[in-house]
Amino acid sequence: MNFQQQWIAFTTLVIKEVKRILRIWPQTLLPPAITMSLYFIIFGKMIGSRVGEMGGVPYMQFIVPGLIMMSVITNSYSNVVSSFFGTKFHGNIEEMLVSPVSKHTILFGFIAGGLFRGLTIGAIVTTLALFFTKLTITHVFVTIFTVVVTAMLFSLAGMINAIFARSFDDISIIPSFVLTPLTYLGGVFYSLDSLSPFWQKLSMINPIVYMVNSFRYGILGHSDVNVWYSMIAIAVFCAIFYGIAYRLLTDGSRIRL
Repeated sequence: MNFQQQWIAFTTLVIKEVKRILRIWPQTLLPPAITMSLYFIIFGKMIGSRVGEMGGVPYMQFIVPGLIMMSVITNSYSNVVSSFFGTKFHGNIEEMLVSPVSKHTILFGFIAGGLFRGLTIGAIVTTLALFFTKLTITHVFVTIFTVVVTAMLFSLAGMINAIFARSFDDISIIPSFVLTPLTYLGGVFYSLDSLSPFWQKLSMINPIVYMVNSFRYGILGHSDVNVWYSMIAIAVFCAIFYGIAYRLLTDGSRIRL
């Protein structure tokens, strides 16, 4: 297939993904908006009024970048893992793999779907946050780079999970036992400076710490870790996950249920 034909295949996958997300918006777009609103009210207003400031800014402003990033991470991941496993469950992926469509095209199509949902939810959460506090982007490039590459990274993670999954139960194991703990321990609700030296060092092995702090730096200009190291680490993880996903898709041994 030439480039134009690959492009048509890619746009077809993207349109399918976008239509699926918008068709079931009460399941894909509404719940995260309600959940994040509760976070703003409970943690930002009620608890935040007692905490006061953290990282040199009001507590509400401090947690907003983390909550935006948390919504982007969870929704990018969940969109791809559910969509790809559904395609795999119904046998449609086998038709894609035997077609002349490039494996890269298939990967980019599903990643684009994860990006759309993750960034859309991120935009919704940001809009909701403006009802509770003021936000200004301090470093535009850092903000955009971090949120886009992070959404790509967790879209790829969702793809890998879906390829290995054998049942619908398997696609909920990683979010429940890995993704959620790492997110809550990723500095969303607290500054690493508030931890003891031991827990600060232990937090450094959590990759979400770097994503949250890099995004927080882009918006507030405050970060507990080196921002440039964080951005490089996110990009490297994204490249590694892409290589793994492509290899698994090309091999095809985990595609059959």
